[in-house]
Amino acid sequence: MKNQKLLLFTFLFYILNSFAQGPEITSWLQNTTETGSYYNNGNSNTISNGILINCQQVEYSDNFVYVTTEGVPSYPTGPFLDGNPSQAQAQGSIYKLPLNPQPNTGTPTATTMGTIGIFINGVSLYDYRDGVAWNPNTNALCGGPGNQPCPGGPMATMDWNRDAIPAEMDGFDCSKGHPAMGQYHHHQNPSAFDLDLDVVSTICNLYDAEGLYAIDVNDHSPLLGYAYDGYPIYGAYGYANQDGSGGIVRIKSSYQLQNITTRPSGPDIGQVITIGGGQEELFLGYFREDYEYVSHVEEDYLDEHNGRTCVTPEYPNGTYAYFCTVDENHNSYYPYAVGPTFYGVYSNASVNNVNESTTIYTPSTAALNPSFEQLSFDVFPNPSMNLIAIQANGIVKEKIAVDLFSTTGKLVKSSNLLPGQTIAYFDVQTLHQGSYTVRVSCGNDVKQFKVVR
Repeated sequence: MKNQKLLLFTFLFYILNSFAQGPEITSWLQNTTETGSYYNNGNSNTISNGILINCQQVEYSDNFVYVTTEGVPSYPTGPFLDGNPSQAQAQGSIYKLPLNPQPNTGTPTATTMGTIGIFINGVSLYDYRDGVAWNPNTNALCGGPGNQPCPGGPMATMDWNRDAIPAEMDGFDCSKGHPAMGQYHHHQNPSAFDLDLDVVSTICNLYDAEGLYAIDVNDHSPLLGYAYDGYPIYGAYGYANQDGSGGIVRIKSSYQLQNITTRPSGPDIGQVITIGGGQEELFLGYFREDYEYVSHVEEDYLDEHNGRTCVTPEYPNGTYAYFCTVDENHNSYYPYAVGPTFYGVYSNASVNNVNESTTIYTPSTAALNPSFEQLSFDVFPNPSMNLIAIQANGIVKEKIAVDLFSTTGKLVKSSNLLPGQTIAYFDVQTLHQGSYTVRVSCGNDVKQFKVVR
């Protein structure tokens, strides 16, 4: 009886503890055992990198949350086919984010090169730029590999700054990320290329991965992370109206390409230059300054920071929130996540240590299970000849078992979805034709799907 009372007390403590903390503390994906993997160019089998995935510790004080992470996701990274020699490397980072972010009532702070936010799996968010710009003095690109340095150094503001998304398309892996000197990061919506309605990269054909979440057009996007000013970052879809009404819609950027034919003190639109031994066109949209902000009265359009004040599932009383913007084909759309300026008071959240008394947050299984209940799954193709895919729509927050059973109840194949992954596969080429059952389970909660081979 004494042990039962102790177990009950512990269970209630974790429940009350989870409800007492806000999403700034409870939303991070924590892990201290599982390690990541990567692809090498030319090898479609993943290789273990031995680096802990997701976040290793979350602790908080009255005013801040501290997140310790190696910066490596649970989904495979690489390869990077633009000649990038890096792989994702352990970062040993600590990020300090305000629990009560404040709007900036003065001059907005511009986003910077490097990390400007953190996804809930500990992976860095960069803004639109890749450190390359146009130098009018030399009529050539400056900054970045193979180019002359830009006047004023890599942090200098130039008139025409290259947009990393179109310019570095060949260097993104299937999950739309890549490393900078070992720091793996996303500039854009962290959902795999092959899940877009119009697939603009073939990288997933040989090196499949899944990204942090899959877009679900019927549900509000999950909370994906936090910007350095402390405000949350969501995915592509949200409530049409800021008060949470109006149904689910794609949340839209208010930036559009300018109607221009020339760039003052910049290269001609459509000009072709030689770079890295090849030819490259400086099309409209190659530079960030090719875009202009146009204010909209519709509530599903975002402000100049790529955010809005609105109700979200995690913030029923409302919050300012950024959104990872995509176009109607789910392709990434400028300014992609946060920027070009912060809405809130900015502080560099990367710190070397924790210099105050904190409480370590330990998520409970009871707090995580409801997230599994709310997940929907797609099982495809059905019927299948070679491969069965099990796609989770939303954020996977706890390890999920995925099993394939025959009609007699025999376990045929097993796999897992780790927190921060979205898809599992079964190779069924060698299985007999007939009916099978896919069983997806988390603890005592089970979902089953009939499939035909």
